[in-house]
Amino acid sequence: MNPRIAVMVPCYNESVAIAKVVRDFKAVLPDAVVYVYDNNSKDCTAESARSAGAVVRHEIQQGKGHVVRRMFRDIDADFYVLVDGDDTYDAQLAPRMLALAVEGPFDLVNCVRRETEVAAYRGGHRLGNAMLTGAVRNIFGDRVQDMLSGYKVLSRRFVKSFPVLSQGFDIETELTVHAQELSMPVAHVEGSYRARPPGSESKLRTYRDGSRILMMIIKLVRHERPLFFFGIISGLLALSSILISIPIVFTYLETGLVPRLPTAVLSTGMMLLAALALFAGVILDTVSRGRREVRLLVYLQHSPFPGADEHSA
Repeated sequence: MNPRIAVMVPCYNESVAIAKVVRDFKAVLPDAVVYVYDNNSKDCTAESARSAGAVVRHEIQQGKGHVVRRMFRDIDADFYVLVDGDDTYDAQLAPRMLALAVEGPFDLVNCVRRETEVAAYRGGHRLGNAMLTGAVRNIFGDRVQDMLSGYKVLSRRFVKSFPVLSQGFDIETELTVHAQELSMPVAHVEGSYRARPPGSESKLRTYRDGSRILMMIIKLVRHERPLFFFGIISGLLALSSILISIPIVFTYLETGLVPRLPTAVLSTGMMLLAALALFAGVILDTVSRGRREVRLLVYLQHSPFPGADEHSA
């Protein structure tokens, strides 16, 4: 039994590139359905995609995260190819990525970008990608490379167990953490990454979207690693309390007096806040484990794909 494949292309003002993207993926994956989700484009993106043979749908809430959420809810398939509509990724890589996902089986096959043109990456994007990917790898695990790549193959059980919370380009961060938290099997394929075609403009803003991704990482740490998150806050408060109290303690030992009562009260209050933060982390860690178990149960309800046993036989 051959798996059902859906190619999902989120788009906003990509009329210059989208027709070629659709044709390229239909050529290399003739049995797949190519879905283009137009996100309030002001040009003829939808018409170009439809004329190239794509199934065109619309999402009115602005942002890539909203589009991906809608895609995951609407589309039913065994494997999902998620790719940007700017023609910067190589469609020829898709059959290899899908074969790897099926044979593994792997729930996430990520394209690790290899620059083939100088203009493909701006310097700020390269540095930001390295820093943000490094932060996630250090906190959640180092099994996913090139976290911000927009070219992935996802299994059905990945998609249907994924609670999309992000709204914009931080969706890639959330996808990575989801795979890490459920210890999903992950694979990587290196592929070319080229510059956009002439006339196509990037929607990514280095500082704005970088700050959003950083905030998403902080939120994910708070949600998925609450003991770590609140433990840091507790440690900082406790350390500050001790540093403030040192002169007061020495003065008391020498004179038996506490001349700076407000400072003593502040130190005591900070230590109490440190204890509360630590207790909050312990309690929320239990809640986080419960949410993770629910996601895992949903994940386990789906096989790698219907007919996987026949394929392996």
